[in-house]
Amino acid sequence: MAGGGGSVKEVGSKGELDKIVGDGSPAILHFWATWCEASKHMDQVFSHLSTDFPHAHFLRVEAEEQPEISELYSVSAVPYFVFFKDGKAVDTLEGADPSSLANKVAKIAGSITPGDPAAPASLGMAAGPTVLETVQELARENGAPQVSSSGLDDRLTKRLQQLAASHPIMLFMKGNPEEPKCGFSQKVVDILKKENVKFGSFDILTDNGVREGLKKFSNWPTYPQLYCKGELLGGCDIIITMHESGELKEVFKDYGVEISDSAGGKGGISEPSGLSAVLATRLSALVNSSPVMLFMKGTPDEPRCGFSRKVVDILKQEKVEFESFDILTDDEVRQGLKVYSNWSSYPQLYIKGELIGGSDIVLEMQKSGELRKVLAENGIHHKDSLEDHLKNIVNSSPVMLFMKGTPDAPRCGFSSKVVNALKEEGVEFGSFDILSDEEVRQGLKTFSNWPTYPQLYYKGELVGGCDIVLELQSSGELKSTLSE
Repeated sequence: MAGGGGSVKEVGSKGELDKIVGDGSPAILHFWATWCEASKHMDQVFSHLSTDFPHAHFLRVEAEEQPEISELYSVSAVPYFVFFKDGKAVDTLEGADPSSLANKVAKIAGSITPGDPAAPASLGMAAGPTVLETVQELARENGAPQVSSSGLDDRLTKRLQQLAASHPIMLFMKGNPEEPKCGFSQKVVDILKKENVKFGSFDILTDNGVREGLKKFSNWPTYPQLYCKGELLGGCDIIITMHESGELKEVFKDYGVEISDSAGGKGGISEPSGLSAVLATRLSALVNSSPVMLFMKGTPDEPRCGFSRKVVDILKQEKVEFESFDILTDDEVRQGLKVYSNWSSYPQLYIKGELIGGSDIVLEMQKSGELRKVLAENGIHHKDSLEDHLKNIVNSSPVMLFMKGTPDAPRCGFSSKVVNALKEEGVEFGSFDILSDEEVRQGLKTFSNWPTYPQLYYKGELVGGCDIVLELQSSGELKSTLSE
């Protein structure tokens, strides 16, 4: 078998990948992204492993640039590895875990030296000394465990760190500064305004993951929580005490927080630093332009990266109406939103103006049921598909007539004849005026495979149109057909 000869090969297409994997040699495929530091670190380990296992193919794909390949292997986060043997995918690995990567490579690629028996996969046995040194360095830099000392997974910890540091002064509260949902949050908002400082806020009622996670992250069990330059100051009681003693103002000064002239202005909600007021206003308007807003590469009909497609698919699965913005069409928005949200990659999903996160967070929230809960808490409910909508109408009455006009004012002779037949037989029925809803009018033709109106249904099943109804009445079968 050919193998890769101790180098990493960039894969440019699915066809190229199929050809390489198809030769039957062990192969490892690394999905990475330029913006992901963990990908870059793992790529160093990956490169060293390719030297130690020259008889295996080491392949690399930039996940966002090759959406077809990313979708094929359900890649929703990077770094991500797929392991092939005998032309088939046999294993995967998600995340920056150098030890597991080395172990899995050894498992499919065998021992380093040809002729030696394959050793049990442990890092020291599977990899050469250079790899081991790189892994140890990565462990020191990143902290090898996938779960932080607070008991939170690394993704949530990173998100909480980003949120806490997203403004020089950041308040996690119930509600928002304009409409606090508890008295303690109200008091801290009032104090910050009296201190004449700008501050950001996050409504913990909108995101249970943040609400529960931040308690562990900060080791502080209640809300509100106030942060300055990413450091926890405390809750309501502590902030009141610091304010009354003058200590709060001193802390803000020590941290270099800008304080407005006491004569000139009030504190309030801050704009993210580094943006012009015009751009910040534009981004705020875009973020709040729809209850559910997705900033993505491409459009929902034509996503331009696998991660964007993943979030689109999730929102469609949840039957949520959403708007989108193609960041590839406007570089000012593309770069500015990274600063505005303190989130460095795309897609970005917002609900009621609050950042939810990228594809990995949205996927985790969907799997746990948290996404549906957050949507419901914000008053965003499922949109029925047209088929569901039609089923609901068809079944809204045991006998249901789709007609032009209403029973009291039919708008065509055929509809009038069916109404009269039902009334003469003493049949109670519901009706729907198809002239009032073009989507239902056209959709029901496909749904029923019946091209004309009126259409009469009984217990969700199509009986027929005008001719069939009149024939049933003429034969004396109409009432019995509609009462079985």
